[in-house]
Amino acid sequence: MLDAKLIRANPERIKEQLQKRNMSVTLDTFLALDEERRFVISKVEELKNFRNTASQEVGRMKKAGENPHELMNRIRLTGEEIKNFDEKIKGLEKDMDTFLLSLPNLPHESVPVGKSEEDNLEIRKWGKPQDFPFEPLAHWDIGANLDILDFPRAAKLSGARFTVYKGWGARLERAVINFYLDTHTQQHNYKEILPPFMVTADCMQGTGQLPKFAEDMFKIEGQELYLIPTAEVPLTNLYREEILEADQLPLYLTAYTPCFRAEAGSHGRDTRGIIRQHQFNKVELVKLVKPENSYDELESLTQDAERVLQLLGLPYRVVLLCTGDMGFSAAKTYDIEVWMPSYNQYKEISSCSNCEDFQARRADIRYRPAPKAKVQYVHTLNGSGVAIGRTVAAILENYQQADGTILIPEVLQPYMGGNTRITAGNSY
Repeated sequence: MLDAKLIRANPERIKEQLQKRNMSVTLDTFLALDEERRFVISKVEELKNFRNTASQEVGRMKKAGENPHELMNRIRLTGEEIKNFDEKIKGLEKDMDTFLLSLPNLPHESVPVGKSEEDNLEIRKWGKPQDFPFEPLAHWDIGANLDILDFPRAAKLSGARFTVYKGWGARLERAVINFYLDTHTQQHNYKEILPPFMVTADCMQGTGQLPKFAEDMFKIEGQELYLIPTAEVPLTNLYREEILEADQLPLYLTAYTPCFRAEAGSHGRDTRGIIRQHQFNKVELVKLVKPENSYDELESLTQDAERVLQLLGLPYRVVLLCTGDMGFSAAKTYDIEVWMPSYNQYKEISSCSNCEDFQARRADIRYRPAPKAKVQYVHTLNGSGVAIGRTVAAILENYQQADGTILIPEVLQPYMGGNTRITAGNSY
């Protein structure tokens, strides 16, 4: 959520920043609500001052044997006025919050201005895509040939965009999860969390999924609970409505969870395979940090996500998203894209963002910089560390052999019972 004080102080600048995000918005209605709210508050303060002074006068009159009936009646009427004005203030604040909740975060000054992914900026590449001496297969064909991915039976169970992992496919998925968690906890100093996979609407609002993206969420019928679209939601909201002490920061958190997304509006995109699913696994990285350190923390967060791909030997590139391609809550985002031979291009496997205080305002997560100091909002960061299904797809495609087998990356072999290769008919 944007700071109302910033909008009040410089509405034209806020408008310009939102236009960079391809959002044309008028702030006049909000400013009028804000002005009316401040006027009503001033009237309430005047009435309260009168009530306090009049109450003292009633006491004096009673002691002096005078009749305070008329003044007491005025105090009663004043109390009713205050109550009505308080209700009006609540209504104005609700309207203001509704407006603020609809606005995305403002882009950091280093973010390139653009309209779509075509305007994103490539920052660096790691690894070199190999030239296969044969025609490489797509991961969905590899999975079917090895009988480790079963799309028809998944469709029978749940419909389109679900996958059944079988045998070594299931073990490979589990191996990647454990490898990522071990690396981030043992080498990158994140604390592992196993959160609930269902959260309240307040949590979804805190990280920016609600109210704008309600159609992308799976809601539990008859309950105010949602299946999480990413572990970012429960990890960030762990500290919702709390005041942290300075020595508690930074907080580095990681979690494996399944993720659930309706994928509304993505019809026709990546419909085959396990790139875009309604249910998928992911290891998430979340940081809560002091504002002055948050952009250094974004760089290290991105490097943490890159490191696991380097250890797996998967070629990738890092892209700085332009203003028109960033997520709703982000002030700056790096996408990490892994090389996929079947697409003959890089595909997103991680998105690492600094949300500054945008989520912290919505979730009311603050910290005290020093004893007796005024509390401030923390900065929140998040990134995939990384998406599991897309990692499996990338391994199948990049490590495929001419005989149809799959070499297992060396770092995963201890998680795969020491096996070095997945072959057809090699049961598990």
